[in-house]
Amino acid sequence: MSAPLASAARGVTRVLILADAPVLRRGLVSMVNETAGMQSVGTPGELRRALTLVETARPDAVVVELGSGRAATLNACRDLRRRYPRVTIVALGTSEDPAVVNEALAAGVRGYLMINTSPTLLGWAILAARAGRTVVDPQIRRVEPSATPAAKPFAPEVPLTRRESDVLDELIQGQSNRQIGRNLFISEDTVKSHVKAILRKLGARDRAHAVSLVLSSRNPAACTCGAHALAPTTAEA
Repeated sequence: MSAPLASAARGVTRVLILADAPVLRRGLVSMVNETAGMQSVGTPGELRRALTLVETARPDAVVVELGSGRAATLNACRDLRRRYPRVTIVALGTSEDPAVVNEALAAGVRGYLMINTSPTLLGWAILAARAGRTVVDPQIRRVEPSATPAAKPFAPEVPLTRRESDVLDELIQGQSNRQIGRNLFISEDTVKSHVKAILRKLGARDRAHAVSLVLSSRNPAACTCGAHALAPTTAEA
């Protein structure tokens, strides 16, 4: 076990389960409670109760089901990341579509696993995500490369400055302009200026599109059960 994972595993990891189906909720609770060093601390049946329960239960991680109401669930994930940036989110889905995975990551999800995941993989993903990694289920590799068009390498015509790269890193974590300003010790207006420059250089419609462009460009092998890595930018601020 690596040092970050060992550090994250020392205490009890409190996990909140957010899933629609009662059978799935019970199964996930059992998986979490049977994993050494983890404890289930709540299972809100409705999205509107999730944020309230996060505030009272103080979980370290939230496991969410991305089912038929994926859009609403991802909106809740964005709200959760904005209000509780230290809470790690791991999603369970049924789709192996890279676009769906990237959409979840852009919403602030740290891990994306297939819904038929094992207790071992779920526990590892929670710890890895808490340690700062972005985890994608190895089953995603089963998607045939020929089924999707080859992506062009991510290389903006105008390179990002070092500060713009810092802001983009924060955007990928789902941070708001205000939180980015606090993290980078710059004003919110300066953050907005950098975001506009990033969108212009990437040719992105909005923040989510910019994050999706970056994540989609990464080497698929590096995106599976490991940390994502941005292509380096060398321009100075």
